[in-house]
Amino acid sequence: MSRDMSHAAHHTEQNPPAPRRKAVANLWTRWSRRHGHAPPPDDAGARPPSEAGAEVAPGIEDSVLWRMRTTVRDEPGSLAALCTALAGLRVDILSLQTHPLADGTVDEFLLRAPGALAVADLRGAVTAAGGSATWCERADAHDLVDAPTRVLGLATRTAVDAAELPLALRQLLGRCTIRSLPAPAAAEVPAEGVLEETGMRLRAPEGGVLSIERPYLPFTPTEFARARALVELDARLGPRVPRGQDVLTLSAGDDITVGRAGTGDLEAAKAMHGRCSAETLRLRYHGPVGDADRYLNHLLSPRYGRTLAVRTATGRMVGLGHLLWDGDETEVALLVEDAWQRRGIGAELLGRLVTMAAETGCESVYAVTQASNTGMVTAMRGLDLPLDYQIEEGTLVITARLDGAPVAGRRPRGERIGRE
Repeated sequence: MSRDMSHAAHHTEQNPPAPRRKAVANLWTRWSRRHGHAPPPDDAGARPPSEAGAEVAPGIEDSVLWRMRTTVRDEPGSLAALCTALAGLRVDILSLQTHPLADGTVDEFLLRAPGALAVADLRGAVTAAGGSATWCERADAHDLVDAPTRVLGLATRTAVDAAELPLALRQLLGRCTIRSLPAPAAAEVPAEGVLEETGMRLRAPEGGVLSIERPYLPFTPTEFARARALVELDARLGPRVPRGQDVLTLSAGDDITVGRAGTGDLEAAKAMHGRCSAETLRLRYHGPVGDADRYLNHLLSPRYGRTLAVRTATGRMVGLGHLLWDGDETEVALLVEDAWQRRGIGAELLGRLVTMAAETGCESVYAVTQASNTGMVTAMRGLDLPLDYQIEEGTLVITARLDGAPVAGRRPRGERIGRE
């Protein structure tokens, strides 16, 4: 069964068949091993200076940006003591946010420090000045934007496109895992949500629950309030998908359009399923063909990712491409109606989906398929990106590492695609 179908089934089935549970558990175990969240001790959790995260300030040689968070007593002079300690290390404070707690205050700094300053020395000085539970990681130029401006920008993105909500939450809260739980879980979460140290649960706009975890750093009440405000904004605005489409011409001369799709396109998607052969549906969904329609409402929902649809000049849907937020991973999946296969449509959809993933900061995307699905395998190879192949119980998982590599962008209106 495909990862995206298991992702959808998680919200619609209480007891999936045992083989399916085993396959999903194996995949989650492997992905969990490969993508942990807790940074190693000392400064190993920060990106090396050679990477984009370590910024050298213009005009200042050998300097590094750091994000630092520490807890201090809520009493006069505590902040002054911290500032004095940092000044003694020639550390410049670029910005400061305070997060009040019941028995203290969490101070979050953006610092510019000498490149030779070890993180252990930075922490030691802060501890000596009264700070506790001090956490540091390398920062980059994006952190120079002040918090109110950043939050307003995230709210704007969420207002325009419902699919932006999980991405906006990740950018707001840093490295975290976001999962959607089915509607029955909402009965256990009060309307105001639940904050529990390194996790929070919020009622999702579609009726389920958003579970957000960040094991390496506890959430503050301020972060919880900001996350809740974004979710409430999304709920008030309701489902929405940006409209607009590109017109392309296939090598055979047929015009097609490519644009976003949502739950309002459910009937058109079901009709396309009805025109697909059983083999095409099997290669796409890896399960009983009769189950395919059951997952469409989930796959088309902007709450769980983004969907692109290909339509003919008459408006008939002939292809779908999905970009699905899967915890802290991102999945891509394609379906092209039989009569429209081998015309470049799948490659076009995949290139656009990967471009979307790169624009949202995803480090990689994966596709779950079968070795016999030569169309999907060829499309992934055509991305010209580093690929990783793994077999799980007869299922092929292909991961493309984005690594900032250029990917296909939008083609000019009317440009031909596919083989001549």
